[in-house]
Amino acid sequence: MTGAGGTTGAVSPRGGALLVVGDVITDVVARHRGPLAPGTDTAAAVRTVPGGAGANVACWAARSGSAEVRFLGRVGADAVAWHERELAACGVSARLVVDPEAPTGTVICLVDTGAAAERTFLTDSGASLRLGPGDWSDALLDGVVRLHLSGYLLFSEPSRALVAVALAAARARAVPVSLDPASAGFLEELGAGRFLTLVDGVEVLLPSRDEACLLTGRSDAAAAAAELSRSIPLVVVKQGADGALVARSGAVTAHVPAVPTTPRDTTGAGDAFTGAFLAALVGGADPETAARAGCAAGARAVERVGGRPPVPGWPGAGAGLTRGRVPG
Repeated sequence: MTGAGGTTGAVSPRGGALLVVGDVITDVVARHRGPLAPGTDTAAAVRTVPGGAGANVACWAARSGSAEVRFLGRVGADAVAWHERELAACGVSARLVVDPEAPTGTVICLVDTGAAAERTFLTDSGASLRLGPGDWSDALLDGVVRLHLSGYLLFSEPSRALVAVALAAARARAVPVSLDPASAGFLEELGAGRFLTLVDGVEVLLPSRDEACLLTGRSDAAAAAAELSRSIPLVVVKQGADGALVARSGAVTAHVPAVPTTPRDTTGAGDAFTGAFLAALVGGADPETAARAGCAAGARAVERVGGRPPVPGWPGAGAGLTRGRVPG
């Protein structure tokens, strides 16, 4: 296997695969206008779509031109066939471990259809956080030039153990590793110090503005990015409508502007950025160019419902069903 370029977290050699390890989730997206009405009905458009931060990243990477994208995740028997089809439709080669006890994770996404299209998540991680060391094989890294880990893996004991095993295996093969912290709420529960210890050895960190500030105690995103880059070689802070910051060696080296767009649903915008960013790195781009690709993908993501890219010609792919029913 060809190892990837050292510990700088910058450019990958061309021709290898990207492996994403993380969560695959069934998203129930409810789009409503204005505040929810407690104790009674609130009119909403409800759709069921495939999701999960890790799976979303893999799909956006594949649709953004990465030569080969592989994915490892864990699901329940209830929805494995549907998720396999949806990942394949995006061009992702998926290895889904079927959990004999837990159902597929489900997230209720409440999306206010006002100007900001802000969303609130109700999360039942289900089988996704039961992904453990027994689901890993070092052979998964055969032909891989970059490994990406979903930050949701750090929020349960089994998947934390998997992260440690995967990091050690990647280090042994000189495969650079990236990680997206995934959730400011869960990150606050875990604690910044513990998080930074768990991600020791990661070359690329892709936090949101809130996550970067939470990890450093800083209120300014640029200061947070610079501080994080003193211990992690490459830090890219996603700022939504404010674009992205690229930081290395204790300094912000680029501020990449966002692509103007009209948001419809911000679910998965950060995943879209991460997927396109990683695809660009695998293709040989420098971090600033990769961040521009990420901003463009994020803009496309917020214009549609759900966290996945569009898949032309695939019946039902990413379109979902109403009233929470998942295809079998």
